[in-house]
Amino acid sequence: MIRHIVFFTANNEANIDQIVEGLSLLAAIPHARRLEVARNRKTDQLGNDIDIVLYGEFDNEAELAAYKAHDLYQESIRRVRPLRELRFAADYSLADVAS
Repeated sequence: MIRHIVFFTANNEANIDQIVEGLSLLAAIPHARRLEVARNRKTDQLGNDIDIVLYGEFDNEAELAAYKAHDLYQESIRRVRPLRELRFAADYSLADVAS
């Protein structure tokens, strides 16, 4: 399984709800086993710069690639990119998790 985690900052706090709405389109893409979009609770004692978190689980690399190739993915980018400042993404396989 592949886990896909993306962190976003809004270019204006007033845009956070619109970003969440734009990212929520991704939940309709059938390739994800699980997909969540949420506002950061900002309760960490060391840093609270991230505004929105996207978390997805995919059975394999092919499913993740199909998700990224879907029309709704492109529509989400079109809506969110002008409203965000930073985007940090990480993908990892459960097979690579250190124990």
